[in-house]
Amino acid sequence: MPVVLWLNTIENVARNIGDFARAFAVAAIIGAMWSPMAQADSLIFGLGYTSFSDDNAEDSPILSVEYQGDPFKSAGRWDFGLGGALSVDTNGDGHFGLGFYTIYNLQNNWFIEGSVMPGIYVNGSSGNLLGGKFQIRSLLAIGYDLDERNSISLAATHISNASTNDFNPGVNTAMLRWHRRF
Repeated sequence: MPVVLWLNTIENVARNIGDFARAFAVAAIIGAMWSPMAQADSLIFGLGYTSFSDDNAEDSPILSVEYQGDPFKSAGRWDFGLGGALSVDTNGDGHFGLGFYTIYNLQNNWFIEGSVMPGIYVNGSSGNLLGGKFQIRSLLAIGYDLDERNSISLAATHISNASTNDFNPGVNTAMLRWHRRF
């Protein structure tokens, strides 16, 4: 059964590839502008489950990939940087966003992470509407550095249009994430 869900997801994403292609083109342009600042990168892979606020929506497993550039500002225990995130669930719903992240380094390898990434949302299921294509993903996570290159975190995200449309149900996600620094 899980293989069928992922095949349906691939089919739904392929149907909406034009929107993702436009978002990717914008990301490539912005990434090229950021490249002088992004000397060290992090990729973050997440697996979780969605919870849509609308009763007509279908909750489902979700995968995410996030890029975080090298922090452009560090102040004490705080790091600030730019990044991008792509998430797709098994219903074919997807969000791609670009924005800011911050990390507060606690003691004993622990950290708190937050980010805000406005972007584009494409629904793969007719019940999973969020009130428009423009949606903002916010994230709060607590994590642990396993070593200099690997970390894990538990994150909660919220995607909504921030009341820019009359219809604004939103979707929440809980995810386990693996961070890999290069």
